[in-house]
Amino acid sequence: MPSRETLERFIARVESNAHAEAIEEFYTEDASMRENMDPPRSGRDALAAHERAVLARVRSVHSRCVRPLLVDGDVVVVRWIFRFEGLDGRVRELEELAYQRWRGERIAQEQFFYDPAQFAWRDRG
Repeated sequence: MPSRETLERFIARVESNAHAEAIEEFYTEDASMRENMDPPRSGRDALAAHERAVLARVRSVHSRCVRPLLVDGDVVVVRWIFRFEGLDGRVRELEELAYQRWRGERIAQEQFFYDPAQFAWRDRG
């Protein structure tokens, strides 16, 4: 079960937009991530590389945790809002729930739940 301090450090890392670094610091070596009902991606190094590839396709991202943080033993649910600015200046906002299973002080499994329609780009606004 993660400590409150670990959870707050993890959230702060993501909110500082160090997404790949958060994966390297807070996920188990054999961690998996899953987008909605897609097949999971596995392995911390592969997850961090995927995150870096996603971030390379945008100019900026602003990440914010919406409280409260839901914790029940090893299960944590985080509500995130991300605002992406594309390389062409268009923006999109994504709201998601991240359902996490922690193994001690590290995330072992994570599944994201969001509406894919949020991925539509719009002019800056």
